[in-house]
Amino acid sequence: MLSGGGARAAYQIGTLRFLARARPGLRIPLLTGVSAGAINASYLAAHPGPLGEAVEGLSRLWSDLHLEEVFRANAPSLAGQVLRWLARLGSGGSALAPEVRGMVDTTPLRRLLERELGADGTGIPGIRRHVERGDLEAVALTAINYSTGQTVTFVQGCELPMWERPNRVSVCADLKVGHVLASAALPLFFPAVRIGDAWYGDGGVRHAAPLSPALHLGADRILAVSTRYRRSRAEAEAHATSGYPPPAQILSVMLNAVFLDVIDQDHERMQKVNALLAATPPELRGGLRQIDVVLLRPSRDLGRMAADFEPRLPSGFRFLTRGLGTRETASPDLLSLVLFERDYLRRLIEIGEADAAARAGELLALVDGEPLPAPRAEDALEESVGVSAR
Repeated sequence: MLSGGGARAAYQIGTLRFLARARPGLRIPLLTGVSAGAINASYLAAHPGPLGEAVEGLSRLWSDLHLEEVFRANAPSLAGQVLRWLARLGSGGSALAPEVRGMVDTTPLRRLLERELGADGTGIPGIRRHVERGDLEAVALTAINYSTGQTVTFVQGCELPMWERPNRVSVCADLKVGHVLASAALPLFFPAVRIGDAWYGDGGVRHAAPLSPALHLGADRILAVSTRYRRSRAEAEAHATSGYPPPAQILSVMLNAVFLDVIDQDHERMQKVNALLAATPPELRGGLRQIDVVLLRPSRDLGRMAADFEPRLPSGFRFLTRGLGTRETASPDLLSLVLFERDYLRRLIEIGEADAAARAGELLALVDGEPLPAPRAEDALEESVGVSAR
């Protein structure tokens, strides 16, 4: 399960690279992704080669990525978008108000994904081929339907049962680039994407149970890769700003709460369910099952790191982000979501691989189907074993 985090999703590549090198023949039968994690999951699912080749290709893609390959960040384009928003806000709802679809133009990202995923007019042939051959049981990408407010998980591999929960549904789909773009469309910043007769955006919005799709699809072992650093008590209580918080700080807190904190909450619920299952006789579990799960997260604060790489941004875009106050906070998480710059992305990949190596015993036991080693006391909140069917 690959979570969101914008540019921080490069961290996931390091984890995958460690696994591919440690277990070259590894096959991952279920891939689920949300937001930027949907891009990584789709690439792995579409690549024609084994996992190692797919991960190396994905690593090269992220390592050479530049902001202009994700959205137009030149001064004329940004100025035009800002002027359209100002005209819209000052129109009072007039019918003559210009239509606005996001703060930036993501046409470059669509073109990049079409090329890298080998998309054609019917979908993504690589995903279809792997599912038909049985190399892949299912791929699931999650987005939010702005028209209804429902969280929708699009699944390719529909021999598996679909599910429905309050405000959460699954839909069989031949995945296309539009599904990937929709899942990764940061609210207001990236434009929503039309699928069918509805408009969709970032799947992290209202995704209260990010591990749920993998469970519904029958997973019995889950590797979840988060991009959210778990702060110590002292770090959490330290002030990131002085005086009134700038917009960048407020938006950072909101985005973390909406997109990245939920995986911790879901993981904690899984631990509690596991404890109950362990104390319950099998015949009384009512169909609930135990599942091995490892949650991997960064050992460093990727948001704070972003400040070191901010000067590498294009001048026009850097001017706008500084206007939001990204230099007035010690933890510019907002900036880290859009910092699609090579040096930052490469550093995240390195950290991801080092973090995976540091937890090699758990990761390799998980993928080998062996019992997970007992957690160390300091890692107790980082691991869990067991979850219910949801």
